[in-house]
Amino acid sequence: MQKIINVLALASTAVSVAVVGSGLYVYVNRASIIDGVKSQVMESVTGSLGGLGGLGGGSSLPIGTPDLAPPTDQAVNTSPGPAGLGLPAPNSPF
Repeated sequence: MQKIINVLALASTAVSVAVVGSGLYVYVNRASIIDGVKSQVMESVTGSLGGLGGLGGGSSLPIGTPDLAPPTDQAVNTSPGPAGLGLPAPNSPF
């Protein structure tokens, strides 16, 4: 019975040393691990963009659609009354 307990104690010690050792390794090398993950993520993201990975060399990116903005001569409603979807304004007594 004592031999079984000794084997279990050694196994427990080995597992504890392995966990602490791997934790120390990660703590000491955390900066290089983070940099490696960042570079892999950036490579995968720019690779999935296809031709847009360079973002400059001849690729035409959309600049927005001005037809979505309201015309400049259109008056903006600044009344303190209820606004939008028939819901009362936050400071309205209604």
